[in-house]
Amino acid sequence: MKMVSSIILASIITISSHAADIEAGKAKSAVCTACHGQNGISRFPLYPNLAGQKEQYLIKQLKAFKAGLRRDATMVAMSVPLSDEDIRNLAAFYANLPIDNQTNEQK
Repeated sequence: MKMVSSIILASIITISSHAADIEAGKAKSAVCTACHGQNGISRFPLYPNLAGQKEQYLIKQLKAFKAGLRRDATMVAMSVPLSDEDIRNLAAFYANLPIDNQTNEQK
């Protein structure tokens, strides 16, 4: 039982140390706004809305672009310089934006 408690505690500490920083994600998202919109709602049909997307989905997609598993010249160029921490922060930022965040960008 003591060993199980130690494993659970170690897992909690590990997860906490990797918590995303939404404000850092917001700051890093400045370059994303040209295509994906200031509030994660794109003005252009070609680019997806990121607001309200699931955090793990966004992490998976950014890592796939960075690794070359997904091919899009713009997204590969945008994702290559991102650290794992940057990716977690961006994903947390966009996941926490409201989906119905309709702005003048869409009107």
